[in-house]
Amino acid sequence: MIQKIKNLLGMTRKVVTSRRFAMVMVMALCGTAVMLAQNSAGDYSAGTSAIGTVSTEIAKYVPYVTKLCYAIAGVVAVVGAISVYIAMNNEEQDVKKKIMMIVGACIFLIAAAQALPMFFGITNS
Repeated sequence: MIQKIKNLLGMTRKVVTSRRFAMVMVMALCGTAVMLAQNSAGDYSAGTSAIGTVSTEIAKYVPYVTKLCYAIAGVVAVVGAISVYIAMNNEEQDVKKKIMMIVGACIFLIAAAQALPMFFGITNS
């Protein structure tokens, strides 16, 4: 019985003096301090007002971003049309593939521009 207690004490001493145990204890203390610091604030009105301000500011940029998406779609269409024209004149093999990729990119950009206001809950009125 005494030998088992000595073995247990020896194992405990190894665990307590290990670097891994020390790091776990430091992390536990830091985590507890962070939790207590956030809970002691109590009033979260500053955070909610900041989030509200950010959402209204983002809503102001949505029309500009949608117009930018339309402009990028137009540039992609023009550059793609030139690329397809050159590929057709050179009699390349993958002209149909190029056309499909350009049309897909333009459809994606237009759909993204349409979905962006809905994502942020903005109605066009």
